[in-house]
Amino acid sequence: MAMTGGSMDSLTDDILADIISRVPYKSTCCCKCVSTRWRDLITHPDHRSKMPQSLLGFFYETYDIARFPRKARYFINALAQGFPPLVDPSLSFLPKHESLHILDGCNGLLLCLLLEEGTDADEIQYYVVCNPSTEKWVVVPTTDWSRRAEVYLAFDPAVSSHFHVCELVDSDTWHADGTGTIGDIAAVVIYSSKTGVWSHKADAWTGSSVDIPIGAKSVFFRGELHLCAYDNQLISIDVEENDWKSIHLPETVTIYFGIYLSHGQLHFANIGLSALSIWVLEDPSNENWTLKRYISHLQLFGTEYSAYADDYSVISIHPEDNLIFIVAGHMQTLMSYGMDSMKQRIIRPLGSVSSNRVHCIPYVPLFLESLADGH
Repeated sequence: MAMTGGSMDSLTDDILADIISRVPYKSTCCCKCVSTRWRDLITHPDHRSKMPQSLLGFFYETYDIARFPRKARYFINALAQGFPPLVDPSLSFLPKHESLHILDGCNGLLLCLLLEEGTDADEIQYYVVCNPSTEKWVVVPTTDWSRRAEVYLAFDPAVSSHFHVCELVDSDTWHADGTGTIGDIAAVVIYSSKTGVWSHKADAWTGSSVDIPIGAKSVFFRGELHLCAYDNQLISIDVEENDWKSIHLPETVTIYFGIYLSHGQLHFANIGLSALSIWVLEDPSNENWTLKRYISHLQLFGTEYSAYADDYSVISIHPEDNLIFIVAGHMQTLMSYGMDSMKQRIIRPLGSVSSNRVHCIPYVPLFLESLADGH
């Protein structure tokens, strides 16, 4: 039986806020229109941390030519075009440092690498996990492999205020002082903010042949860190058990591929010679992938931006909408494409990069005050 308006009015603010917090972000926005009480309840600081948030924008870093070789750090709004950055990219609340590099982001937290003033630029000092929305931060010590490991952040605020930092260490780096390219992973070393220590499981990767591209995007979902690997594999790492498994990707990868989370499901994007295909993992237990969209490059870019078809990558898929974010061309132009409307929108050029793509990190604000045992 549907609950009448009178019945809803009889609920306390805490109970009503708990009910609203369990619906998707779009439904939460609709709830603001029900009444002034509901609107004020959703936006009130006491309840805001419980409410689902949407993609706000992207952190990204480029080399500042005028101050070479220092990196310049920016924040660009995803949808609020024409407005000043909705987040301060300076992260000025963090402890004093010589330089800072954002390595990864996950569900509202950022994983940063900090060098203290006066230290050797080649020496990693420590990691910091921080929340730009609340300016809370936690120091994470580095390991003997940090200089050459690929590092990822795993965090789910719906489960715990604690987080994990995962270092993927290749065979050369694990056994000697090698090049640090991520091929033939020898170990995954995981830091738990709950225990405050790094750990790894002996022989967990022995005999495996897992080659993950440098800078591969990750998705933390249902307690597992998911990354795409070569040989058409999706690797899933259980951060609590420090164990892993793999399943096959739905099609042979060609130019560029990556994993994303949208509508509560894993999405796989694969750039082919003439089209972009988007797949959804319907049933992880049965490796059941379903083709969601097959978008020709002509559909994606039209004739005006057809040159982008030879040089682009997917940086994100909107968590609630059928919206793809792409960086393309020499000037690293950020654009979006609506899978339903089949319309593109140019957001802005991010700047010329000599060799690699701009490293864009999607940011969804998190208003949870607690951050493990942070500052």
